[in-house]
Amino acid sequence: MFLESRIHESEDSEHPRKVTKIKNFLLFGTQNAKLQTLNAKRITMNPKLALEVNDLTVAYKFKPVLWDIDLDVPEGVMMAIVGPNGAGKSTLIKAVLDIVKPIAGHVKILGKKYQDVRSDVGYVPQKGSVDWDFPTTVKDVVLMGTYGQLGWIRRPGAQQKREAEKAIEKVGLSDFSMRQISQLSGGQQQRVFLARALVQDASVYFMDEPFQGVDATTEKAIINILKELRQKGKTVIVVHHDLQTVTDYFDWVTLLNVKKIASGPSDVIFTPENLELTYGAKFALAVD
Repeated sequence: MFLESRIHESEDSEHPRKVTKIKNFLLFGTQNAKLQTLNAKRITMNPKLALEVNDLTVAYKFKPVLWDIDLDVPEGVMMAIVGPNGAGKSTLIKAVLDIVKPIAGHVKILGKKYQDVRSDVGYVPQKGSVDWDFPTTVKDVVLMGTYGQLGWIRRPGAQQKREAEKAIEKVGLSDFSMRQISQLSGGQQQRVFLARALVQDASVYFMDEPFQGVDATTEKAIINILKELRQKGKTVIVVHHDLQTVTDYFDWVTLLNVKKIASGPSDVIFTPENLELTYGAKFALAVD
């Protein structure tokens, strides 16, 4: 994780009065969201959960970023986290991965704490959180994806290097494997971290805006890889901003604006009414 910049965590979490103070500040109704979730659960046929989030609240200096989030994500879905800027989308992923400390709530991945399944979880951060000037090559970054299984003492061997080469080929960067990451384009940089996640062969993948700043060709290549992961039974959870592609790309969606608005199958949850609740304005979705 040495390439990724530090982010600020919740402060003064030892003061129980903070939760009360935030509650007085943030009076959001949750009844509608809970009804939507119940309806989604009735539709879901797979009882196994890749992600369970209960009563999760995150705040920065008394300012709520996420409020009382309850979220169940079944295994084997490709889910978009959608909401306006400042809705807490990236913070949700970081709280799930224990990068940001919540002031309340708890999280389970595959039925266990994150620390117990860390090697079975892949993470692709936002490009802006990475120090791209760090002197390292594409191949070295991708090999980092094997550290979770090897530990920090053992060095990658021939098998891990072959797996890294396959992942690099998968994302179309074989000709750039020995290139410094600072010399890559934005789309190529995004593919590097996707390859790092792929080499882990994880069960659950979290990706923070993987399509940000990439061209149409790169976006198509990335989404095809993500769909292949889903077909293999993997769970893929993506922070996403393009409303026009949600139903084309994702079979599950969570609408978020500090609190959870709704979560469930895209064809049930991704409606103009829920988008209005999420964004505060009516959205006209393009229909072919």
